[in-house]
Amino acid sequence: MSVLVAFSVTPLGTGEDVGALVAEAVRVVRASGLTNRTDAMFTSVEGETWEEVMAVVQAAVEVVQAQAPRTSTVIKVDWRDGPVGRLDSKVSVVEHHLAD
Repeated sequence: MSVLVAFSVTPLGTGEDVGALVAEAVRVVRASGLTNRTDAMFTSVEGETWEEVMAVVQAAVEVVQAQAPRTSTVIKVDWRDGPVGRLDSKVSVVEHHLAD
């Protein structure tokens, strides 16, 4: 089983500079030990079960929520039978086609 989750959590009501709070969420993801990647808009996490991946997302949201009066969270999930490692392999396939 492979579960890929792309999510963003945005603190609301804390001012314009939310980088420090978002960094706390990313710190939780990185400490999880699951394969992950952060870009300008989302953090992606990969695991073998729904429960392990969603537990990381929940913990990341909770760390932000603890310091903000309100949060907004966007989550996209790709859940399928198959091997893990798709966080990298899906990008590699696209890069291969771009090289043609």
